Amino acid sequence: MSASDMTRRHFLKAGSLTLGACMAGGIMPAAAAAAEDKATVFFTRDLSAAGLCRIYERVASALSGKVAVKLHTGEPKGPNILPREWVKALLPHVPQPTIVECNVLYPSPRQTTEGHRETLRINGWDFCPVDIMDAEGDAMLPVKGGKHLKELAVGKHLLDYDSLLVLTHFKGHIMGGFGGSLKNIAIGCASGETGKEQLHREGEQLWAGGPRFMERMVEGGKAIVDHFGPRMAYINVLRNLSVDCDCAGTGAAPATAPDIGILASTDLLAVDQASVDMVYALPEAQRRDLVERIESRSGLRQLEYMREMGMGRSAYEIVTI
Repeated sequence: MSASDMTRRHFLKAGSLTLGACMAGGIMPAAAAAAEDKATVFFTRDLSAAGLCRIYERVASALSGKVAVKLHTGEPKGPNILPREWVKALLPHVPQPTIVECNVLYPSPRQTTEGHRETLRINGWDFCPVDIMDAEGDAMLPVKGGKHLKELAVGKHLLDYDSLLVLTHFKGHIMGGFGGSLKNIAIGCASGETGKEQLHREGEQLWAGGPRFMERMVEGGKAIVDHFGPRMAYINVLRNLSVDCDCAGTGAAPATAPDIGILASTDLLAVDQASVDMVYALPEAQRRDLVERIESRSGLRQLEYMREMGMGRSAYEIVTI
């Protein structure tokens, strides 16, 4: 059964089993056929620099050469972005790391490279190199099998890296319903002027949402996944679970869901599926706002279409560390 076909009752049942499996360190079949091979998703409740470093080591073998570390460095003084001290502690464990970003399409200081660099300074990302990948233009990556996109404009500098570590603050999103590892690579690696408009435009309408936006986002993500192949690893940090993305900055809604932990995998679909399942496994009062945001934006279409596009497995085994 695909994610978007599931009723709320089915999804909550699956999520509850996932959380129970985490507590027991056991096996959890996600929203997929029982016969499907399961991906491995590592989980820790330790929301700290040490916890992040430990879970990274479980997926580190996928990375080699020059590693791009894609994370959301945030709008000026954004309250929910990943703690800088955690990232600072992690980077010495990563081969030849560089934090990477692209400029944005929406009104923000981060629309320009100059304004983006000033925002990096304000937010304290001054302890390692940060590559604004579209500072010198775009490169086109093919979208194999896409029905909306045949290619995606990414920041030109993305081609300078051998591997990609996707370090994501999992949270809600005003258009995507939720922002996980898929959103981090699809929107985050698309160039500010061209690639992001490719993803957000539908005909004459810019900022078109709904299921077709989810599909365009998945197709953008597929361009990145196909480019790096097996040289990718994904970490989702389920902390400060606002319904709003870090692009909302200081205007982000306060988190009403509790912090959960950190998930990591070398399977893109599995890590985002497990993250959504853990949200749905929360008590009703705690999950209500985030689930409403996900469902009202057709966010579960991300998971379904990733599976259709062969971008991972929605059945997974949780290994608690």
